[in-house]
Formats: sequence, C-alpha cells, structure tokens
Amino acid sequence: MSLATIYSRARVGVSSPLVTVETHISNGLPSLNIVGLPEAAVREAKDRVRSAIINSHFEWPTRRVTINLAPADLPKEGGRYDLAIAISVLAASGQLGDISLRDTEFIGELALSGDIRGVSGLLPSAIACHQANRQLILPEDNQQEAALVEGNAVFAKHLTQVTAHLLKQTQLPTCVSKPVEPLPLDHKDMRDVKGQYQARRALEVAAAGGHNLLFIGPAGTGKTMLASRLPSIMPAMTEAEALAVASVQSVAGRKMGLDWHWSERPFRSPHHSCSAAALVGGGSIPKPGEASLAHCGVLFLDELPEFDRKVLEVLREPLENGEVHISRARGQMSFPARFQLVAAMNASNEAYNGGQDYYQSSASQKYLKKLSAPFLDRIDLHVEVPPLPSDVLVNAQEEGECSASVRERVERAVARQRARQNVQNALLSGRQLEAICALSDDDKQFMQHALEKLKLSARAYHRVLKVALTLADLNDSPVTRAHLMESLSYRKMEKTLSMAISS
Repeated sequence: MSLATIYSRARVGVSSPLVTVETHISNGLPSLNIVGLPEAAVREAKDRVRSAIINSHFEWPTRRVTINLAPADLPKEGGRYDLAIAISVLAASGQLGDISLRDTEFIGELALSGDIRGVSGLLPSAIACHQANRQLILPEDNQQEAALVEGNAVFAKHLTQVTAHLLKQTQLPTCVSKPVEPLPLDHKDMRDVKGQYQARRALEVAAAGGHNLLFIGPAGTGKTMLASRLPSIMPAMTEAEALAVASVQSVAGRKMGLDWHWSERPFRSPHHSCSAAALVGGGSIPKPGEASLAHCGVLFLDELPEFDRKVLEVLREPLENGEVHISRARGQMSFPARFQLVAAMNASNEAYNGGQDYYQSSASQKYLKKLSAPFLDRIDLHVEVPPLPSDVLVNAQEEGECSASVRERVERAVARQRARQNVQNALLSGRQLEAICALSDDDKQFMQHALEKLKLSARAYHRVLKVALTLADLNDSPVTRAHLMESLSYRKMEKTLSMAISS
C-alpha cells in the first residue's frame, strides 16, 4: 500500500473539526513534504515523526513521502497530528499490513523516542469522535479528560503500543476517570455575613434566576465577601453544563485535578487593569478569556468604574447572547460565555462621609460617569450595601443562615423553572416571558406608572419582570404585586446612576 488515510481532529475554539491525514509514498529522491496549511509546529512534525519511527524499531521509507492534511483551507497548529502522521506513514509503507483504520482517530504529540505526549484541548475532540462513532487513541496524559465522555477511547504511552494494538497483538487500556482529590475545604459560607439582609436576599434571587448583580456602597461594607459566596448557593450544574465548562477549561490548557475541577462552577475575578482581549479572549490564535472561563459560573468585577470603559463595553455581546465571537484575518472563532456577572463598586472615589448626599455629591457623580447606561441596563439587580451599624458589627453573636439551607431553596426554584421552560428565568425570551408572567390589568397599570417614574428602558422592564418571576418561584406562587414591588426595589439606584451618567 502506497497510500494511507488516517483521521485526526483539529482545534477551532471549542469545536473540533475532522482532519484527514493522507500519506502517499512514491518513487523519487527521499523527501518529506507536508501540505494543507500547516503552521510551523506542524511543519516540524516531519523531524519528530521520523525520529520516533526509527527509535520505535520501524523503517523510515527512503522514497518521496507526501502528507496532505485536509481540509486544505483549515489552519493546522500544534503537535496534535504527530501520532496520526506516524501511523499514516507506517500504513502507507506497508509496515502495518492490511488493516482498516476507518473507525479510528489518532491525537497525540510524539517525542523523538516514540513516547506520546499530551496535548491541550482534547476534550472537544473526544466529544466529536464519540459523536462520529469512532475509537480515539490518545496520550495517557489526556485520559482523564477523555473519560468524561462515554465512549471507547483508549490511551497509550508509546508508539509501539499503538501499533501493537492496531495489529491486535495487545489491547490498549480504556480511559477511566480516576478519583480527583477534593479541593481544600472552602470556608466561604453565607453564615459569615453579618447583617446586610437585602444584599443576602439579592444573592439568593440572583442564584435562583441566573440574574446579573451590582453591589454599590462604601469601601469595607462586605461587597467582595458577598460576591465570593455566590457559588456556594448556586444550583448544581447539569451534565451538559459540566461538559461545556470542562471543554472550555481543556481548550485553555488547564489540567483536571491540578488547577480545576470540572464539576464545580467557576469563579473568575480579573483585575481591573486587564485588557479587552484578556476579558473576552483574543490573540493571533484566539484563546478563551475570562468571560469564557467563567462559563456557567460567576464573573466578578471588583471596583467596576476602575475598568477601562472600552473593556467593559465588550461584555455587552456575551451578556446578551452568551457567546464571544472573535474575528481575525485567518478566520472566526466562537467561545461560550454564559456567565453571571457580579460587580462591586464604590459610589465615589472619596472617603465615605456618612451623609445622605454621598450618592449625589459632585465626586460621586463624576465617578459614576465612568460607566455607560447600556452596560448598566444589562444588570438585573442594583443593590446598595450600606455600612453596618457598630453595634451589629461588634455585638452580633448569632451566625447568619448557612449556604446549604439557602441552596436548598435555590435548587427548588430552579427545578420549577427547568420544568416549566427548561432554562432559568434570566434566559427567557420576550415572548416566553409574556406568556409565563401574565399580569392583571391593575398590575399592568402599576408597572406603567413605575416605568414612567423610574424612566426604565424596555430592556430594564423585562428584567424587572424576570426578577419578579424568580421571586415568585422562590415562594412557589404566581407573580403578585408584592413580587413586582420587591423587584422594582432592586432598581432603586437606577435614577441615581442614570443622572450621574447623563450629567
């Protein structure tokens, strides 16, 4: 056989398109050419593959070898094609006999000795291979990721183990998920929060409905402390959500069990000096940013006005669509970014004076003007976090309600939402919301008066209804006037923020 066709997978965002490795050996001067838009790392594969084959006690063909990576218009990068190239050369040179490789895919980087090294972003490839009903042969370093997918993926340490498996001399072990060492005990529990009952209530509502949340108040009032406890009361991820989170983390190059646990909701807190590319992703070869790394979890922006305004504006697309689209000259990529935004900010960059004019002072107005109205309009809950009275702070002995009991209520509310509309309330479309949250004539008149008084936009109006629906789900009841009033109370900073921004 002078022609062999082997299958592998590319990495494009969190997708993994099929790559066909075609090897043709013909007469002519000994040479090796790789075509099909290979990057530098792929072009260098010819030296790695040649040494790996020779050191694995196979013969390198002393003829003209041409390798095509199809489709030709898809850029190929990294060393993930080394194993597939090596197997295709061995098959084309007849060293593997007459075997069929149509139902097998290969991914892995080769060392000069023939050892198979792990690659990043393998989980999307394992998912795509399982959907194509093929067996995947991959490096041992990646078996934990592949084990998350129910399939017949197998792993190997060396090239000779792969060839022995293909020749049916031995059987490669199947990828089995190993127990992951639990993370150290995290003491971030809601019981640590003293007072701040409205802020605690807002956290519960945000967790139950998937709403975005903004804390406003002087320094030292517990805004960061509250935000860091949101993951402890959020509902457990579904299997599909957990797999989506694991895919993003895999593409980002993180190793399961070492610096992330695939079944836990992520919590990302970027510094206010980060760039737009760091926040939503980018680079010549686009990689996921903080927004995608927070997929199905929490993106916490502390000191919100200190972020560059242009950086914050790039979050408007993922806040609406749950995706980040990155366009480059070489193509476009999309990363999932369905996160809950939690932001914290002071009302002024000056010290808190304890007066009623703190939010209306000239310094406060100037500081709040750093934010744009369209960005704030996409945040469902605006909650003031005032300083605690000294007697509550010093003399409080009773602990607050623990995260476990709050999470039980959240889980029940989320179960109602998923049974009713299959998504949390924050993700409802306008038509779905109108059908589910039908208001009486009196409530419609009440909301019309509230819209005129608070000068709410159409987007803000729908977000008020979504929050009211979440409040009703927490109470296991239809939407009432009380739910609408409480929902509107979470927009009471709307006028203050709007006046500061428009002034």
